[in-house]
Amino acid sequence: MTPPTRKPQDGVPTPTVPQSVPERSASVPPRRRDARLNRDRLIVSARTLLAQHGVDASFEAIARQAEVGVATLYRNFPTRDDLVRALYDLALAQLYAVRGEIEAAPTPWDALVVYTERVAEWLVADPSLPPILRRMDQLDPSARPAAEFDGFIANLVARAKKDGTLRRDVDAVDLAVLVTMIGSLGSLGDGYAGQWRRQLWIVLDGLRAADAPRPKLPGRPLEVKDYQATVHGLTRRAARAAR
Repeated sequence: MTPPTRKPQDGVPTPTVPQSVPERSASVPPRRRDARLNRDRLIVSARTLLAQHGVDASFEAIARQAEVGVATLYRNFPTRDDLVRALYDLALAQLYAVRGEIEAAPTPWDALVVYTERVAEWLVADPSLPPILRRMDQLDPSARPAAEFDGFIANLVARAKKDGTLRRDVDAVDLAVLVTMIGSLGSLGDGYAGQWRRQLWIVLDGLRAADAPRPKLPGRPLEVKDYQATVHGLTRRAARAAR
């Protein structure tokens, strides 16, 4: 059983359900099917509650939403940081899984589109990632396990500049910042999250070389009343949180 983080809507990505989280030790024996399912439910629940409350989310609430006992949570993740590390390992595995799709793109520009779309979609679907990354930076400031992937994207940016499809004053860090900004829509509720692809394509248009063709934007802009309802909903949510 996997509790959804939000109701499916057009344009709102569905969070990936993990089949299992990479074990940190090769000596761990194979888990029984029910134990693995319990672990997967805990991962999904933890992602949901960390997105809402940060890394200090209640262990009791995580276990309750996963429909397991607190003891089961502690058997899988003896400390809070063990849970954060497991979520981080899973995030890295998902990031590297996208690389093959990026490499299969026919041109450097198409590869950049795949990269930005997949990472933005990933961030929108899983708003727990920012607090996980911040906590991991505190736990091990010198660790940079994604450095190889960063180099891969930097090379891709250089190739897109060389073939004249990407403006020459943009670098890989610019792309990372822009994708993170688009991905942050996932933390603002479905009204904004459903707009992520359209907003990304507006950003991509700004990254194209000056003489590159501009394709039609996907989706449609929010109606004024829908936008106002979304903004007012966020305002009410902030007021409730401040009480």
